Order: sequence, then C-alpha cells, then structure tokens
Amino acid sequence: MDATNILPKAKTALRIVTDAFDEEITDLIEAAYSTLETRGVNIETPEAPMILRAVLTYVRMYFGQPDDYDRLRAAWETQLGQLMTTTGFTRWSDGQE
Repeated sequence: MDATNILPKAKTALRIVTDAFDEEITDLIEAAYSTLETRGVNIETPEAPMILRAVLTYVRMYFGQPDDYDRLRAAWETQLGQLMTTTGFTRWSDGQE
C-alpha cells in the first residue's frame, strides 16, 4: 500500500498544511490499511470511498489527542463493520480466504 497517494487527503482531514507530521500521518495511513486487511477487508481498491473514509477516520482518531476520540472510535467501528460485511469489500466475497 502506497500511503503517499492518501497523504494529501489525510492532511486535509486533519486540517494540517505543514509537512512536519507527514511521517506520522503516513504511518497511521499504513496502520489503518493493515488493520482493515487483518480484519478481512479487501483493500485492492484503496481509494474506494468507503475504504478511504474509514482510513481517514482512523487517522483522525489516532493523530494527536482529538477531543472527539469517542465519536471517532464509534465511527471507525461502524465503518469497519460495514466493510467487513459488504460484498465487494470482503475477502470471502471473491472466494479468497
């Protein structure tokens, strides 16, 4: 997964214009995709709107100390659940295990 394509979108979601946090944000993007993949989500289309929204939520949830962590965590769990049960986003939907 090449997080550099998602980095500008993540920085926009975080309302960040500086490059000072690029490495940390990139690590969070990669962690989000890794978490999705380990939970059975097919990330072959990493910029699909549902996947991208979940990744950006994950980044916002873990970057710094957000005041709305609980709301972001609930959103992440909801998005993850949707991806894990939606045909086309699950590995089981295409016969893979």
